[in-house]
Amino acid sequence: MKLAIMQPYIFPYLGYYQLVSCVDKFVIYDDVNYINKGWINRNNILVNGKAFLFTIPLKNASQNRRINETELPEDHSWKSKFLKTVEMSYKKAPFFSVTFSLLNDVINSNATHIHQMAISSIRIIADYLGLQAHFVTGSAVYNNSNLKAQQRILDICCREQASHYINPIGGMELYSRELFEAEGIKISFLKTGEYRYKQFDSQFTPHLSMIDVLMFNSREQIAALLKEYQLV
Repeated sequence: MKLAIMQPYIFPYLGYYQLVSCVDKFVIYDDVNYINKGWINRNNILVNGKAFLFTIPLKNASQNRRINETELPEDHSWKSKFLKTVEMSYKKAPFFSVTFSLLNDVINSNATHIHQMAISSIRIIADYLGLQAHFVTGSAVYNNSNLKAQQRILDICCREQASHYINPIGGMELYSRELFEAEGIKISFLKTGEYRYKQFDSQFTPHLSMIDVLMFNSREQIAALLKEYQLV
């Protein structure tokens, strides 16, 4: 059984969904500390032809607090502002209507914490794309916060009886192949390949949120983009 474990990001990048697409079970790692200036509550979209960093506001966010303890503000005025920014930026995109509907469902949900909204963004888009991975919320299952770093990841892999653990390429230096292989678990790292698609003009702005990918590509086109990776 192939397994991946990742923090919940809000409308993450294409590589996140490539990871979802290549595993049988995907553990959402929501009971680790929030990371300031990470990707949990922010990402980039295309505004006036350039990457624009949007940020979902949080209430008393702190790196001393876990992701699943980090609340959204009671003031919801940011929601309409965010959706208006997306609408003004993408209303002429070929797949605006369906994508905007997905965004609206996530943003205007009853989420009170950022992990709930981020998980919703991940799962709604995965469902739309027909991805088959089974999602598990880590805080609801494993109760292993006494363990640290790769020992905690390895514990989840063992308890799930995973035969193959796949991690994004950025974590390559954090994990010991020997440690995993001693437990009979193969470990691989996903490296997203170079990809392009047509945006509004001939210039391509890379490394944006999945929002951008959805706005400009059909499900069939995205299925092809999801294959643009290698395991190392």
